[in-house]
Amino acid sequence: MTLREIRQATNWTVVGFVDDDPEKHRQRVLGLPVLGGREEIPELVRQHRVTQVLIAMPSAPRSIIRGTLDQARRSGCTVRTVPALYELMDGQITVNQIREVRIEDLLRRDPVPSDVKAVRSYLEGKVVLVTGAGGSIGSELCRQVARCAPGRLILLGHGENSIFEILEELRTAHPQLVLVTAIADMRDERKVEAIFAAHRPAVFFHAAAHKHVPLMEAHPDEAATNNVFGTLNLCLAADRFGTERFVMVSTDKAVNPTNAMGASKRVAEMVVQTMDRRSRTRFVAVRFGNVLGSRGSVIPTFKRQIAAGGPVTVTHPEMRRYFMTIPEAVQLILEAGHLAQGGEIYLLEMGEPVRIVDLARDMIRLSGFEPDVDIPIVFTDARPGERLFEELRTDGENVEGTSHPDIVRLHGQEVDPAWLEHGLEVLRVQVREGELEALRATLVALGQGREPEVAVRVAEVAAGEERQELGTSQSDTVRPSTEGAGKAQLGGQEAGKVVRLAKR
Repeated sequence: MTLREIRQATNWTVVGFVDDDPEKHRQRVLGLPVLGGREEIPELVRQHRVTQVLIAMPSAPRSIIRGTLDQARRSGCTVRTVPALYELMDGQITVNQIREVRIEDLLRRDPVPSDVKAVRSYLEGKVVLVTGAGGSIGSELCRQVARCAPGRLILLGHGENSIFEILEELRTAHPQLVLVTAIADMRDERKVEAIFAAHRPAVFFHAAAHKHVPLMEAHPDEAATNNVFGTLNLCLAADRFGTERFVMVSTDKAVNPTNAMGASKRVAEMVVQTMDRRSRTRFVAVRFGNVLGSRGSVIPTFKRQIAAGGPVTVTHPEMRRYFMTIPEAVQLILEAGHLAQGGEIYLLEMGEPVRIVDLARDMIRLSGFEPDVDIPIVFTDARPGERLFEELRTDGENVEGTSHPDIVRLHGQEVDPAWLEHGLEVLRVQVREGELEALRATLVALGQGREPEVAVRVAEVAAGEERQELGTSQSDTVRPSTEGAGKAQLGGQEAGKVVRLAKR
């Protein structure tokens, strides 16, 4: 198919094929010979005066791409490739899709068949709501959900420009799809409830979060209010309005967290798991590592630094991270949503961690330069909250296989709802009082399953105020405010009690 496209749409001259299978050597395909294996590329380039090598395998694993790239680089010719399978909408390759090799290709995982029917079965005809719909993960969730013919797709986000962009893209690609936008902050309890009341989503994907580690170290109040209490608001609304499945996107930084961002995501996981025990909704979380090319991540940063002539800055020679492409991650999130039983955390198989300095060297070479010759690499100190290595599960989490080879189910110790309620109460007061250092410490303590190092003294409940418990039954989980009633404590951003904190 690729050869036919090239012959019809370009003036390129194709001299032959390369294949590592010796039995195919000297055979002919569409009139052209199979000239040899990849190790022969340098000699074949010299013999036939080749200027370009094309990798025409959508399912090619990273080992094939890296090996071909290395052989071609030795020969002085360029390498181009066709898209990976997950990039192809209908499985058909056109000449316009042939492109240069990207860093994503060098980190590509071996292809795993997707159970499209299973995913479609719980999305088709349903009202689906996605938070963070304008972000890297959220927008790709919208793209892949749209292909499953939902009855309505609601795009919820705080930034109107990014929501507008994905809305226009989806309108063009799926003109028959009913699309609804919701510009809202998930910390706004009343707005969240209004959205759920209006649309009553059956399936909910929660991809909105503050994720920048150093920035959340500086602003732990934002990590708490957005990642923790925003998630709580969504959980309570999903429970009240009968959502069938609630899938929260989590991160490997939630494992044994040492920073505010990771700790806030771990506490959010606890909220999701605790809600599942008191609700008919299936609440689950999906945990994975870094995604390639997301906003604020290392890939765009390295690209800017290389374009500027360097230096490329790496925090430590041994810093390693797990990586996955955004479409791959979203495909597995959707499959985990199908597997959801309720209360569990799903872990995506991330492969082997990658040294960040190796990633930097690969990106420099892909840009046509030599690392440490044309573009220097400079090592800096780790930023606040950063770790050299990330973990994917805690020692106390038991691993259980699933029907999908790249998804496992984690089961840990159940969280005591009273302990969690107490911790959320402490967080809320520290946010209100602006006690950032204490707040950061409380987040990390809760994320690690420890008691916050504060003593809480609770004053009298104000007249007419009622406390909302995180462990109540579905029938009375959330009650609309009536005239004279106070804020619901766990569902809102204001505490229903006057609390004073003092260090022990």
